[in-house]
Amino acid sequence: MSWRFVTCAALFITCLLTANIIAAKLVVIGGVVLPAGIVIFPISYILADVLTEVWGYGAARRVIWLGFACNALMVAATWVGGALVPAPFWKEQAAYEAILGQTPRLLGASFVAYLAGEFANAFVMAKVKIWTQGRWLWIRTIGSTIVGEGLDSAIFVTLAFGGTMPGGVLAHVIAGQWGAKVLYEAAATPLTYAVVGWLKSQERVDTFDYQTDFNPIRL
Repeated sequence: MSWRFVTCAALFITCLLTANIIAAKLVVIGGVVLPAGIVIFPISYILADVLTEVWGYGAARRVIWLGFACNALMVAATWVGGALVPAPFWKEQAAYEAILGQTPRLLGASFVAYLAGEFANAFVMAKVKIWTQGRWLWIRTIGSTIVGEGLDSAIFVTLAFGGTMPGGVLAHVIAGQWGAKVLYEAAATPLTYAVVGWLKSQERVDTFDYQTDFNPIRL
């Protein structure tokens, strides 16, 4: 693969890991409570759209699994770092655990939501490209985000917070996150068009997944 593909993959993973770290902080945007990861996590979906649009579902699938592995490695290293006995003069153990020490429930929810959302996003992106014969990129990018981010938000919030808040509040949180992420994708559509157009011209490739095996597990 070219340096352009490697760059897109590296940026995708960077956005994913950064979003997971800063998501510990909750913010209020437009009256909606959102994790701070909202500032960068949707970019991972934009990059996943670019990967699928230019290099195809198979390439996006490898990057999604690579992102999963990198995230798991980061979580393991963070856990080991937190378990080590702190220096006597270092008084920030509680802060370390509060920001980086996610509970098993939150971690499990984030892993499941990530895989479901990203693979649904790539699948819709690839299939709609075939159905539209490569036209109307904006339909693919926004449509795939509606499906992918919808699954991601619904699965994560339900698994992470189900039973801890009323159903109406849970639905409000899901809808707020989903809407914010879709609006983010829609606003970035001109940039997505520019990046996709440049990559296709430089790579001289425009992949259509006519014969692709869409099994997410197959590498």
